[in-house]
Amino acid sequence: MDPAVGRSVGDGAGNRAGEGVAGKPSVTIVEVAPRDGLQNEKEMVGTADKVALIARLAGFGATRIEVASFVNPRRVPQMADAEHVIAALPPRPARGYSAIGLCLNPRGVERALATRELPNGGLDEAGCVLVATDAFGIRNQGQTVADGIAANRAMLKAAKAGGLFAQVTISAAFGCPFEGAVPPERVVALAEAMAEAGAEEIALADTIGVAVPAQVTDLVARVREAVGHVPVRIHLHDTRGLAPANAWAAYEAGVRVFDSALGGLGGCPFAPKATGNVATEELVYLFERSGVATGLRLEAALEANRWFAGVMGRALPSRVGRAGDFVVAERQAA
Repeated sequence: MDPAVGRSVGDGAGNRAGEGVAGKPSVTIVEVAPRDGLQNEKEMVGTADKVALIARLAGFGATRIEVASFVNPRRVPQMADAEHVIAALPPRPARGYSAIGLCLNPRGVERALATRELPNGGLDEAGCVLVATDAFGIRNQGQTVADGIAANRAMLKAAKAGGLFAQVTISAAFGCPFEGAVPPERVVALAEAMAEAGAEEIALADTIGVAVPAQVTDLVARVREAVGHVPVRIHLHDTRGLAPANAWAAYEAGVRVFDSALGGLGGCPFAPKATGNVATEELVYLFERSGVATGLRLEAALEANRWFAGVMGRALPSRVGRAGDFVVAERQAA
């Protein structure tokens, strides 16, 4: 299934066809603010504001949006209204973007599939999760690595059978808050297992923001070689300020799909000291000024940042959100 509903794409994982202004391959940015951006927020964001946020993201050009996750509301109260958010989305395919639901276990996939019966058509993608270490996996979703492999095999199969684009994220791929360094050979083996299980896209997640560019280059190259035709996505957190540099390293290593969150929101309830995702505004600024097309409009993203800062009652972490677009600043000063 094409996850990019209502638009032309280069392949089945939502990679854009075409090239940037300098003849460089363009990228797709998967906007995760409504889920990963909000899941760690203690102040509850209302369903109507979440739906309005999703509309703003689509408005500045996002064509894949992680709209909710199917988790225990006692553990992640912010996601308790997942089905209500999904039910309030525009009808598929008229909405113009692919709606993603995060699924941590088979029950999550069941809930994702049930949304397909909604009048608006529900979700388009199931984002499954496989944690790369036992310690983090047990805390995050009650699974060892072996348990996660078995569960994700079943989840991917069920999601595809139900008409969802089935992708999987390997969490803590670059480091674990409890076990430390994760051997790249383990991540490669997990990616191979997920490719064999039918994953239509595999994401490598720097869940706690410990990666450096050389590590990203190495691991991406190894995984891409191991999984063959399956597209590789990257999910970066900016805990140590290296997410934009890591994104560029991933791009140079062949990644064409990137997760990010408006304003740099985010964090994991089960990962101590992990801070927000790489900011969407920062990725757009990085890529567009480097001659790589994103299809996203930076000024509209900055406006969405300012609007959602009002909803949250505070400024959002994004540096580009604070500083603005350099080109716009030049024009205003002229």
